[in-house]
Amino acid sequence: MDGDMRLRFPGLMEETLPSGNLRYRVRVKGQKTRKITLPIGPEHPDFQEAYSAGRRGERYASSNIVDRVEAGTVGWLVRSYMTHLEQMVATGSASALTLKQRRGFADRLLQRQSSTGRSSGQPYKNLPMLIPEAELLALVDDMMATPGAAKNMMKFIKAMYAWAVPRKHCAYNPAAGINVAYKSKGGATPWTISDLEKFRARHPFGSMAHLTLTLFMFTACRISCAVTLGRSMEQTIHGEPWLAWQPIKAGSRPVEIPILPPLLKAIRAQTLIGPTYLLTGKGQPFASPEALRNAMQRWCKEAEIEGKSSHGIRKAAGHLMALMGATQYEIMSVHGHAQASTSQVYTEGVERRALAQQAAAKLGGMDW
Repeated sequence: MDGDMRLRFPGLMEETLPSGNLRYRVRVKGQKTRKITLPIGPEHPDFQEAYSAGRRGERYASSNIVDRVEAGTVGWLVRSYMTHLEQMVATGSASALTLKQRRGFADRLLQRQSSTGRSSGQPYKNLPMLIPEAELLALVDDMMATPGAAKNMMKFIKAMYAWAVPRKHCAYNPAAGINVAYKSKGGATPWTISDLEKFRARHPFGSMAHLTLTLFMFTACRISCAVTLGRSMEQTIHGEPWLAWQPIKAGSRPVEIPILPPLLKAIRAQTLIGPTYLLTGKGQPFASPEALRNAMQRWCKEAEIEGKSSHGIRKAAGHLMALMGATQYEIMSVHGHAQASTSQVYTEGVERRALAQQAAAKLGGMDW
């Protein structure tokens, strides 16, 4: 990147990807470590607007990028599908988190350049909407350093074409036969008793960090719900305080659980009261799950806990409930799971140990 570009766009970085494509990122003003990927390059007429949004810490929406695309192109298809998804979120038929994730993949798809055939070097946005299978396979190969992201990218592309085919936008789904070889590593690591003790020792009762840990532990909520829970969701059932909410994740069941004494005590100990239980240092609700996630990472680092997340607390709660004798369906009601198989992971090991103990007792009674 030349010096003139650096003077005109402070904080702008040009990076060459393994595919040979260029990627532009910009540092958020006032936050040296935070960088936002720009969906378009300096040659695009909307680049100044995208750059300015990045400097403010905002992502430039993909729908803005493709306003002037031609019908029948990948850009037109992406815009049409994302508009449909936005409408689904508005009516409660899809998750806002799904929309946010797919916006990121939409931007990445639009800024990619073709690597095969006569279209090599041209941006996908301007090419015919039926992306050849060879191109999609090249896209997957370029993303295999992060197989989880590659899998989600193909999930987005398949969903987009699955929406387009019955509406006669496309004759077929070119991504239908492409699968990403990805084996889950088990997700977030559950917190140990030692982790919980170290966190509480560093962040004592009455602190926002302590309340956050207590809220995760005694509600087993997802971080997307934690930033929304507050006193307005409290209710009294048979004279006891309960908390009721509808998880944001699509397909989740409503959750109603008693507010157990440790959580109630931590909530009532807060002197700063706002619309949500969890507040920033400025007394405001966290702006997003990511903002709370960043705070948790900082609190964990201060407590010398490595490699753990808030979702690991949710897992720890599930395992502890199982150890205390909770059934698969009881855990379902707390976690908001719609499928019993999702909660089975917590009870299976405990039940197998109980069966092994019973079997061993019988074996030990044999006349040998």
